[in-house]
Amino acid sequence: MIRFADDTTRDQVQQMWKTCFRDPDDYMEVYFRHQYRDEQTLVYIDGGRAVASLQMLPYAFTFHGAEIPVLYLSGVCTLPEARRKGFMHQLLLRSFEVARHRNVPLMLLVPQEEWLLDFYAKYGFAQTFDAGREPLPSLKTLLDAHSGDLHAAYRAFNALFRQRDMTLQKSFDDFRAMVEEATLYDFPPKTNLTGMARLLDVERLLALFAARHEEACFSLRVEDRQLKENNGLFTVAGGVAAKAGKQTEPSLHLLVNELVQYLFGYHTHVQEEPIRSIFPEKIASMGYMLE
Repeated sequence: MIRFADDTTRDQVQQMWKTCFRDPDDYMEVYFRHQYRDEQTLVYIDGGRAVASLQMLPYAFTFHGAEIPVLYLSGVCTLPEARRKGFMHQLLLRSFEVARHRNVPLMLLVPQEEWLLDFYAKYGFAQTFDAGREPLPSLKTLLDAHSGDLHAAYRAFNALFRQRDMTLQKSFDDFRAMVEEATLYDFPPKTNLTGMARLLDVERLLALFAARHEEACFSLRVEDRQLKENNGLFTVAGGVAAKAGKQTEPSLHLLVNELVQYLFGYHTHVQEEPIRSIFPEKIASMGYMLE
């Protein structure tokens, strides 16, 4: 049975995290105090206890000039004795339903191990963020420059990222949690993270792309094996995207995994025509995720 966490399962979720990830207690205290919320946590109950869980953390993301809500998957785990029973499969599918019900068009995650890239690809995710080579701005430098004034330091931090396209944005509360976590480890250098994205509302995101790229003109058929609402024929022309009523032959036929990479402009310069002409190359960024 799948349900949202509550006061009867909260401690079980935290213990599950400890069992699966073996994170230090001081890190977990910061994470669960700042990030954890029952209403953002799905748990799978088997035999009267929580055996698998995931969290859907809300963020804002700049997407082709617009700021949209996204959910970031965190703490995706199953107790060792409950694995290979399909519990996480069901949790992931339910998380998609929850996101769509909350009108969230996009989901993001950071795979902790390379093999997870293939695992999540089965659920419509694709890599859209590359690991950074250059360090991100130092949180300690920002704090020192503003005499320890956390609000002033956040305003300076926010000014660095808020106008960047394809960037995961942080609220003041996020920033406060980042600073607490960094303080635990003496402010280690941070870089952008390898990340994946999943389209939850193809029509909405195509509309945002079209509005930003009025010159784009194409039709495409999208195939999504998990979310039937994303399947269909879409047209993009004159700054408008819509689901097509007539069954004409599309110029593109894309899996949802492929489309998310193209909409992100992920390495599109190496793609064949017409992809590289339709979808301009961009560099998406996601960092400071309490990793």
